[in-house]
Formats: sequence, structure tokens, C-alpha cells
Amino acid sequence: MTTTIWHNPRCSKSRQTLKLLQDRGIEPEIVDYQKSPPDIAEISRIVALLGVASRDIIRTGEKIYRELDLANADNDELLAAMAAHPILIERPIVEANGKAALGRPPENVLKIL
Repeated sequence: MTTTIWHNPRCSKSRQTLKLLQDRGIEPEIVDYQKSPPDIAEISRIVALLGVASRDIIRTGEKIYRELDLANADNDELLAAMAAHPILIERPIVEANGKAALGRPPENVLKIL
């Protein structure tokens, strides 16, 4: 089965998570989700695999979060915002074995391998 990482090479946690996988002999499919943004359906799918709410994977510290006034946004608005502005998606997210995990901390992804 393929292991996939939604990766931002500029993010230290994302780099650490990728290295953790590679150190264990796993060469994941790397998705630079900012260059190839997921659509609403894909974000919804990964949220379901994570077993969290959309709000739980949105980066509230990003400038665009404040500019779009997302603090009181509903689920559909959050999904649309993440699809339009992938910088809002928390990273890294690893998918493997029909499950997903957020790599914060990086070791968190080991539970799905």
C-alpha cells in the first residue's frame, strides 16, 4: 500500500516527518499540496480519515485566515477556504493503510504505519 505525505518543504515538522518515514525505509508519495492543491472533496476525505473536524486542520495563525474572517466560518466555508488557499491546511498529513495522521509531532504518524 502507498504511503502519502501532504508536504511543505519549507516546514520543519513536515521535513522531520518525511525524514522519520524515510529512516524507517518508507519512501512516501510526496504531495506538495501548495503547488497541487487538493479540492474540497479531497480535503473532506482526509478530514474523515483523520477523524477530526475541518477546523482542527486549519492554520489559524495564517494572515489569510484573519483576512477571510474564518473564526466563525462553518464547515463548508472552511473547506472552501482550504481548497482556495492551501497554506491554511495544517501539515504534514500522512496517509497510509486506509488511515491518516497529522505529523504534529512527527512521531504521531507512526500509529498508522
